[in-house]
Amino acid sequence: MYDIMVYKFERKDIKVNKYYFTSESVTEGHPDKLCDYIADSILDECLKQDKFSRTAIEVFAYNNTIEVVGQVTSNAQIEIEKIVREKVKEIGYDDEYTGMNYKNCEININITKQSPDIALGVDVGGAGDQGIMFGYACNETDNYMPYAINLAHKLANRLAIVRKEKIIPYIRPDGKTQVTVEYENDKPKRVETILISNQYEKGTDVNVMKKDIIEKVIRTTIPKEYLDENTNIYINPTGSFIIGGPLGDTGLTGRKIIVDTYGGYARHGGGAFSGKDASKVDRSAAYMMRHIAKNIVANRYADKCEVQVAYAIGMKQPMSIYLNTFGTNKIPDYKIIEKIKDRFDLTPQGIINYLELQKPIYRQTTNYGHFGKEGLSWERIIEL
Repeated sequence: MYDIMVYKFERKDIKVNKYYFTSESVTEGHPDKLCDYIADSILDECLKQDKFSRTAIEVFAYNNTIEVVGQVTSNAQIEIEKIVREKVKEIGYDDEYTGMNYKNCEININITKQSPDIALGVDVGGAGDQGIMFGYACNETDNYMPYAINLAHKLANRLAIVRKEKIIPYIRPDGKTQVTVEYENDKPKRVETILISNQYEKGTDVNVMKKDIIEKVIRTTIPKEYLDENTNIYINPTGSFIIGGPLGDTGLTGRKIIVDTYGGYARHGGGAFSGKDASKVDRSAAYMMRHIAKNIVANRYADKCEVQVAYAIGMKQPMSIYLNTFGTNKIPDYKIIEKIKDRFDLTPQGIINYLELQKPIYRQTTNYGHFGKEGLSWERIIEL
């Protein structure tokens, strides 16, 4: 099945709109997520000492080597190499067989300060760059996220849990998940396909591994009413996943922007999150748009909502605000936009203050999506 296929069936006078949608997630040991985690950990350490820190950190991982580059303007005194080794160890890369070893991996660092031309605009409260950002929410799940990405994240998180708690002791840090959901009249009906690819130790009995993942990951994560005899399950379909981590594939910050957001269910402005402080509207405005969209749905003004905002570098006020409720609105869209403009300060500094984005909270956002998690300021529900 393909996520773009749409079927319409006629049942007397009832039209049934049936389609499939697919989203993916990755584990914390995926090479790209390893890089995101390191970048956000460096950001957090800067913010612990200097809440006005400005960072644009990129991390590149390959073989047994990690490169940390970018711009940092901060009064914080941090040991980047120490942070990198701690985070590589924390994720589980502790010997060459996993794809990297925190003890002896080569770490190269090339950090400069923020461009003074960019600082001209940011110093007066303007946006750190131009760009467009989207936020989305729907009432498919309790956390107002699309169902497919929600399940994909839960499966990826479960893979990390069973590895760290040695419930499945022979799997390694690198892995990916993918879920195809069947919709009927825009409501999730069942899970059509589950795909899991997870690194494992050499010598593992693959049949035992498949059984363990089905019983200890899939069936403990996916609600049983969404699984049936026609649900397709694929475990490591290439037949082998022994070489993983940066040894199997290079990693880079910012390459999992769809995993980080809505799993392809909503549009994306193109800007990545990890390694960037909140003066970068790529990150802060995307968080704010999620907060607004979520509260539009949570306050029952619509069943689903997408909000877009646009900024120019150095300017405080957004260039435009766009809203789409896909015909599910309970009040006119223009009244919802009026509520947004009346309720929220959408200047970069206004967003930073409202969401408290100068706190060291970014490491917890890195894995399993930046949205839909409890305890994050942009996820709180307010009266709108």
